[in-house]
Amino acid sequence: MKKTALLFAGAALALNIASAQAATLRMAYDADPVSLDPYEQLSGGTLQLSHMTYDPLVRWDRNLGFEPRLAEKWERIDDNTMRFHLRKGVKFHSGNELSTKDVAFTFKRLQESPDFKGVFAPFKALNVIDDHTFDLVTAEPFPLILNNMTYLFPMDSAFFSGEDANGKPKDLLVKHGDSFASRTISGTGPYTVSYREQGVKVEFTRNAGYWDKNSPGNVDKIVFTPIKEAPTRVAALLAGDVDFIAPVPPTDHKRIKSSDNVELVTMGGTRIITFQMNQERNEVFKDKRVRQAINYAINQEGIVKKIMKGFATPGAQFSPKGYLGHNPALTPRYDLKKAKELMKEAGYSQGFTVTMMAPNNRYVNDEKIAQAVVSMLAKIKIKVDLKTMPKAQYWPAFDERAADMMMIGWHSDTEDTNNFFEFLSACANKDTGAGQYNSGNYCNPAVDAMMSESNTITDPEKRASIMQAMEKAVYDDAAFVPLHWQNLSWGARKGVEIAPIVNGMNFPYIGDLIIKE
Repeated sequence: MKKTALLFAGAALALNIASAQAATLRMAYDADPVSLDPYEQLSGGTLQLSHMTYDPLVRWDRNLGFEPRLAEKWERIDDNTMRFHLRKGVKFHSGNELSTKDVAFTFKRLQESPDFKGVFAPFKALNVIDDHTFDLVTAEPFPLILNNMTYLFPMDSAFFSGEDANGKPKDLLVKHGDSFASRTISGTGPYTVSYREQGVKVEFTRNAGYWDKNSPGNVDKIVFTPIKEAPTRVAALLAGDVDFIAPVPPTDHKRIKSSDNVELVTMGGTRIITFQMNQERNEVFKDKRVRQAINYAINQEGIVKKIMKGFATPGAQFSPKGYLGHNPALTPRYDLKKAKELMKEAGYSQGFTVTMMAPNNRYVNDEKIAQAVVSMLAKIKIKVDLKTMPKAQYWPAFDERAADMMMIGWHSDTEDTNNFFEFLSACANKDTGAGQYNSGNYCNPAVDAMMSESNTITDPEKRASIMQAMEKAVYDDAAFVPLHWQNLSWGARKGVEIAPIVNGMNFPYIGDLIIKE
């Protein structure tokens, strides 16, 4: 692995002045972020990192309300315009002061990001009023402006201007590449990255000039170690080698609960785990009957019971219960007899062969889930060539659509049904960013039209009706294979008070973490 000594800018990157309460957190996740660029890849790992090193304009609170962050207030000017007011005196790690220039710089970068441009497609313009005031303008009335602002983490425009030592623009956005922004941080967040060895260790240092003086957090240093194997990760916590781990696999919940020195925190989750079927790589998936047969062959409830140990909810659609688009009429449809009938009807009673890829350190029990699906498909004579790999290698393969079936989990970071459709089922469009994570190349223009319509509806009941119809349409089409909504779990040693800082979005607000020795 390449060791990267990060660039620092100004005294704000120095260690905090030691205090009696200052603490070090030893943290282990199943994988480390693949990049330091907040807009290279839209993923949970990237957003977790962004909340540590950058700050959004607004963020979700525990009740899924909006909490002011870098935007201290906002008001609607007209049906298509919302005005935001930035906090004054906020500084980046470099020492540069935050202004609307940085927001405009970041907004432009978001619009150019292959992963994020779809989220910001409804916005027509960002108009700067003064150094601390700007207007966001949408083409039509849009109900999710604040939801989408949780994605906007202002970047340091002065720091990321100009060229790096290789003569390339410092703000160059490259997926899975080596760019200045992918290895360098200058955010407004509670931590900066002081050392990074990809796949081995990341060290974070408290930002001495952090703007949020009301933050109760007392962690001045974080040593982050990726530990892919779940049993090893849990063993490290129980042995006292680390203080905080995630996720805790369901098979190890009992071990955590039985210890006097550590505690388990769990929460219902809204991340849907799915498989997509690539209709361009493999012609058989163009036949709806084949896609339906695969859905009927997979026993979601069995996977939840045996592999997830009940710590998940079997799914049959994108939207979990509680989302506007959740359609209660759609349930898992495991029926092996029906699956075989559909295969015969489609002319594939003797089956066929497909390739499959899945990560082995991104989702809870991802490799075991993939292996179970392989066994289930064998019962309808579909032979699967399965390959699993760490997420650092998986995401480039996913972007290449390198297998006929690929696993993808998705949490709607806007907490809205449309987010699932925009990224996972929309007809792929590189210009707009639609379907960026639709590796199945599924395309239903009628569903996309409903998706666009619902983005202009502010009446919740009408929006719900449209999005529930969207769920029914992709269910009938067997557009993808829904498996389950993954629950959340974290483990920590006693004294590391994680309960107040974890949330259903799985973006722990570690800047507010308190450790009591």
